Amino acid sequence: MNCGFVALIGRPNVGKSTLMNHLLKQKISITSRKPQTTRHRITGINTTEAGQIIYVDTPGMHGDGKRALNHYLNKTADTTMLGVDVIVWLIDGLFWHEYDDIIFKKLEQAGLPVILAVNKFDKIKDKDDILAFIATAQHRYPFEHLIPISALKGNNLDQLESLILKLLPEGNLIYDADQITDRSERFLCAEIIREKLTRRLGDELPYASTVEIGLYQEKLGLTKIYAVIWVERLTQKNIVVGKQGEMLKSIGTDARMDIERLIGQKVYLQLWVKVKKGWSNNERALQSLGFNDM
Repeated sequence: MNCGFVALIGRPNVGKSTLMNHLLKQKISITSRKPQTTRHRITGINTTEAGQIIYVDTPGMHGDGKRALNHYLNKTADTTMLGVDVIVWLIDGLFWHEYDDIIFKKLEQAGLPVILAVNKFDKIKDKDDILAFIATAQHRYPFEHLIPISALKGNNLDQLESLILKLLPEGNLIYDADQITDRSERFLCAEIIREKLTRRLGDELPYASTVEIGLYQEKLGLTKIYAVIWVERLTQKNIVVGKQGEMLKSIGTDARMDIERLIGQKVYLQLWVKVKKGWSNNERALQSLGFNDM
């Protein structure tokens, strides 16, 4: 069998998490329209008769940010590329972004086989433009393969997976055949809450919110989850809570429904909003909130 690790890389908001979820046919990585929704290294495992592909979704690579959180995101993406067998570089449309130049340099340092996946090709009216772009890309870097895909609609994903398998080394299964991720349900629940928070309030809370699970208690027929939404200012707390608590209630309802689908039983979810001033620019605060999993 062919088994190994595959890093999904690209600039922020190109569809890496959407791609992994569709490849796995199960939601593992949270998504939103906001760039840099993914903050952690998320592993998704797909085992077939032909082999085992371990996808690693990474934060979007971007220029040097001023906050400690930005440095964490870039370091997580860089570290991921050092421990994989194949890289799938996802780009959005037929143009190069300034961040892509950063990625080119990192690929040269990694020295690994790279597949260039051109996302959202279904939205490109003139398909000849794709061929012209591919020809240009081949002059910029020695890609193993170039393939147009649609992560959202699932177009050409079977072909992409076939190309990946051929590049992976032969070996035994790394994870159990029925395992879908190496992340705990506790972690995934925190991510689901953060997804609902980001989708509703992404513009108001650009980098100032995160979620920490305080209690995760499983009993027969019911799971109790107590979680804290951390923000940096009192004004942000007021935004998350909303008028008469309606925004927080809506976030909790949306999150609870998804968590129940994830774990397969009823969930009692209690959310609090607390202020931790400057947490996104404080190394110690980041570690205390779980940003130490590289």
